[in-house]
Amino acid sequence: MELSALGLFAVALFVAAGSPGPSIAALVARVITKGLGSVLPFLLALWIGEVLWLVAAVTGLGVVAEKFHYVFLTIKYLGIAYLVWLAWKMWHAPVALNADEMPQSESPWKLFATGMALTLGNPKIMVFYLALLPSLIDVRHVSTVGLLELVLVAFSVVMIVDLSWAYAASWARRWLKSPWAVRLANRSSAVAMGGAAAALATK
Repeated sequence: MELSALGLFAVALFVAAGSPGPSIAALVARVITKGLGSVLPFLLALWIGEVLWLVAAVTGLGVVAEKFHYVFLTIKYLGIAYLVWLAWKMWHAPVALNADEMPQSESPWKLFATGMALTLGNPKIMVFYLALLPSLIDVRHVSTVGLLELVLVAFSVVMIVDLSWAYAASWARRWLKSPWAVRLANRSSAVAMGGAAAALATK
């Protein structure tokens, strides 16, 4: 696959994966309340789930990309509406930290299962792979080698993004215990999500 296509895919995925969503919110909350070492099985599940979405999208959408254009368009605008709703919710979120989306036990399998559930059921990820991927990559003509290249790029990008969030949350554990700081972080994330929704709407 051409480097330009891989680069475009990497940049688009970096923006999509880096914008706050349910999995990032759960990751940050868990790191802040339990520490960085508690999220490794969760992170692994996020990365594997992302790759599963990519493989499913490329192998499945190559057949139906043209016939179901309006379905993808509908998914895109449903995703935009979801991001707007999530931005509103985060803007008005309480300042108390809450990691309730994550299992309170330290079972690695429960953390892994939670990560997979959040990734496979995340509307933001669905929008990216089902609605936006066909406009970035010609999924009808992706070879086996090309798919492996996309998987490597996707795994690398989401790993960098998620580890950046995790390390930032770990570094900011003390600072983010201040209610004022939590409110600022919530509202900054809300603005970022609103911007992501606006960017999707204009494409």
